[in-house]
Amino acid sequence: MSPKENRTYRTQAVVLSHIEYGEADRILKLFTLEKGKISVIAKGVRKIRSRKAGHLEPFTLVQLFLAKGRNLDIVTQAETITLFTELKEDLRLLGLAAYIVEVLDRFTYEEGQNTALFRLLTTTLSRLESHPRPKTVVHYYELRLLDLLGFRPQLFTCIDCSQSILAQDQFFSPLGGGAVCPKCGGSRAESWPVTSDVLRYLRHFQRSTWGQLERVDIPNQIEPELADLITRYITYLLERKLNTPAFLQDIQANRHPQNSS
Repeated sequence: MSPKENRTYRTQAVVLSHIEYGEADRILKLFTLEKGKISVIAKGVRKIRSRKAGHLEPFTLVQLFLAKGRNLDIVTQAETITLFTELKEDLRLLGLAAYIVEVLDRFTYEEGQNTALFRLLTTTLSRLESHPRPKTVVHYYELRLLDLLGFRPQLFTCIDCSQSILAQDQFFSPLGGGAVCPKCGGSRAESWPVTSDVLRYLRHFQRSTWGQLERVDIPNQIEPELADLITRYITYLLERKLNTPAFLQDIQANRHPQNSS
């Protein structure tokens, strides 16, 4: 193909975020089906008469036509595929969607196509919008994302002595990337205690398909510790603090004030 023929292309994309640029433009961060994560510019999108603005909001699945630019490719046309309206109308779901997107964004670079990650992102947003147990959706996403990125934690045998992990309280080593038995746990200063119930759910999420997990309702007494362990492990791998967990905690606190029954 000639350079002229290669100048424009089409892609499906989820809008991850955007920043204002100049007087009327926006720079969009996208995760696309064909090219993985990319940054593009939408010229004039902040003008009142812009026809593209409504299609380019975060957490929207869109079909885009882009033209090659000198520094950033330029959005020439945009058409919404899925708005995920329910996510944007519920503050808690919106926070969870923001968390999903933030984790993906922090882990990935602009390094080319990754169809598996794109499919995981879009199916998770769709499930989050419609599933009655959003925490189940999020934890399935987290474990699958770690698998796809090469950070699958070892949960069935001790990372130090290779003995089978039994149904009792254990340790989890973020440095070693997995469970540590009580005998070996004392020798790892960085390891975290983990109860047998939390470990059981972690293992179930890791080895099961979505079809096997979609009816799982995580007990209220287990969910906080489970969520905290996964978030701490992700934060350790990223070597930086995530923004969205604190936002989600604020939402939860406002929904369940301390003086409520």
